[in-house]
Amino acid sequence: MKIMVAIKRVVDYAVKIRVKPDKSGVETKNVKMSMNPFCEIALEEALRVRESGLASEVVAVSIGPVQFTETLRTGLAMGADRAIHVEAPENIYPLTIAKILKALVDVEKPGLLFLGKQAIDNDQNQTGQMVAGLLKWPQGTFASKVVLDKEKQVATVDREVDGGIETLCLDLPAVITTDLRLNQPRYATLPNIMKAKSKPIKKFTLQDLNVEIKSDLEVVEVTEPPKRKSGVILSSVDELIDKLKNEARVI
Repeated sequence: MKIMVAIKRVVDYAVKIRVKPDKSGVETKNVKMSMNPFCEIALEEALRVRESGLASEVVAVSIGPVQFTETLRTGLAMGADRAIHVEAPENIYPLTIAKILKALVDVEKPGLLFLGKQAIDNDQNQTGQMVAGLLKWPQGTFASKVVLDKEKQVATVDREVDGGIETLCLDLPAVITTDLRLNQPRYATLPNIMKAKSKPIKKFTLQDLNVEIKSDLEVVEVTEPPKRKSGVILSSVDELIDKLKNEARVI
């Protein structure tokens, strides 16, 4: 079985985000970029499945400008067998990404598609669900545990919900999006980083995949959240109750 993993290049989680002066988006020039943390978890899970003998190949996929190949090299250094880069504008929306992934699935014929549940740059949490809908594949989102049965061709997925843990049984092929508690991604070792330089990255264009970029969304303005007001120290419980009742109006 072949596993395809979608990965995204985002601003590193440790970087302080700055909004562009024209409020058209987030500043990305001269900013450290890295693989989306949820995508790292998705790739790690795919690698563990291959290492257990339940998959023969892991293919990493990224969609964006030429700089996204750097993130693919990271995925190859982690252990992916090969990579696919689809050249596209950087700011495209989940439905277009889902259409591109569907086209790649039609070409590659994987038995399982892993994605991070969301990207930390926009937190939209839509692509996995959309591509499952386009493929008409079963989906398991927010996976905290994945168990594959190769003989029965099913995947058992535990997912965290408000009431506890929900367990789903999915017929393969399927789409799975990964949550934080699924695993701890490995670090790429220096020898693997060197090996990744010789691993193949196949190039596709949107024309090759017959996908047209067409968005129904428009970003009107991006602004920073309001700064929190400083707290106050109260001298008594009566004063606290008074503020909750008359200022905050929560009681």
